[in-house]
Amino acid sequence: MSSVEIPVTADQGPDAALIERARRLFSGRVDFLLSAPGLEFIPDPAVPEVAFAGRSNVGKSSLLNAITGRKALARISVTPGRTQELNFFEVGGLPGELPDFRLVDMPGYGFAKAPPAVVERWRQLVREFLRGRVVLKRALVLIDSRHGVKQVDIDMMRMLDESAVGYRLVLTKADKVKASELAAVHASTLAEARKHSAAFPVVAVTSSETGLGIAELRAAVLADAEI
Repeated sequence: MSSVEIPVTADQGPDAALIERARRLFSGRVDFLLSAPGLEFIPDPAVPEVAFAGRSNVGKSSLLNAITGRKALARISVTPGRTQELNFFEVGGLPGELPDFRLVDMPGYGFAKAPPAVVERWRQLVREFLRGRVVLKRALVLIDSRHGVKQVDIDMMRMLDESAVGYRLVLTKADKVKASELAAVHASTLAEARKHSAAFPVVAVTSSETGLGIAELRAAVLADAEI
């Protein structure tokens, strides 16, 4: 894909020192903690958390693996909607002790092939988690670069707005589209972000396959966890 100029705001992203600190942290301990099918199973709110949300098959597991530098930390499935629970991962610290923070992989939304009862259970789980999790510092809402923002993404953004959870929009699979198309999707996604009270006014552009934007997003996650 040819290079593309992505407009940026006054916030130019993390500096080199933060990028390096994030790289060193994620090269250390990153462990799967547990899967929670209900709120009664989630860990105690003892450390900061950053959550990942996105449509089914948006590339959430691949992005988590890329950010953490692991090949299979988050399971990748060809079946959309495979993630049906809240999955918690611990970052930093020593085994047996509290981590520096946690990553939370939320169930993919869209649910094209899921029964209505399952869809509603997932939606209720996510809604209650967002509204009651005091240690949740930021959410990342992943948007497929090939498709742009869809109504289900807007619904998720509104849920985050209502829950007063700040979030970043992250374009995934940027290597799958032409430069001109990527620039257009970036612009339309940024325009949508500006309509939402809890959205961060910068849109990240990433590719888990090429590594585009991964180091910067990793640093942003660290910064969010330390808010």
